[in-house]
Amino acid sequence: MSVLRPQDQLPGLNAATILLVGKEDALLQPLADSMLKEDCASTLRVHLAHSLPLPSDVNRPRIDLIVFVVNLHSKYSLQNVEESLRHVDATFFLGKVGFLVTGAGRDSHCSVHRNSVLKLAQAYRSPLLFCDLEVEGFRVTMAQRLVRMLQICAGHVPGISALNLLSLMRSSENPCLEDL
Repeated sequence: MSVLRPQDQLPGLNAATILLVGKEDALLQPLADSMLKEDCASTLRVHLAHSLPLPSDVNRPRIDLIVFVVNLHSKYSLQNVEESLRHVDATFFLGKVGFLVTGAGRDSHCSVHRNSVLKLAQAYRSPLLFCDLEVEGFRVTMAQRLVRMLQICAGHVPGISALNLLSLMRSSENPCLEDL
C-alpha cells in the first residue's frame, strides 16, 4: 500500500503545491481555477485527485497541503475521503491536512450529517472548513483562504508554521471530540 509522506519530495524553491482530494470534479475544478487566479508570491500548483493513493510518479512535486473535500449530498463522498485517509502518513496531520465541506446550504438534500465530518476532522486533529462551492463568491473567498493556508504550510510566511496555523484555526465552534 502506497502511503503519501510529506518528505517524499524535496521542497521546490518558492513553490507551493496543494492536493484537493474529492469526487466532485464539477466543484473542485472551479475552486482550483479560482486559486490559480489569486495573487501569490510563490509558484502555485493545484493538483486534483479523486482518491488516494496517488499513482507513483517520481516527477510529482512535494505536496505541502492536502484538502479532503466532502460533499454533504453524497455518502460516497465521505466514504471516499475515509478510505483515502488510510494512504496519508501520520506526519501530514501536523498541520498539513484539512477538510472542506460543501453542500451545507441545502440541509434538506444532505445525505451526510455535519457531525460525521466534524468528528472525522477532530479525530485527525485537522481544520474543518465549510463553503458552498457552487456559489462563486464563497468559492473565491475559500480559494483565497486556501492559498494563504498553502503558503503557510509551504513555509513561505515568516514566523508562522503549519503547526501554528493548526492552533490558530481551533475555535470554540469546533469543540474537542471529548466535548461531544
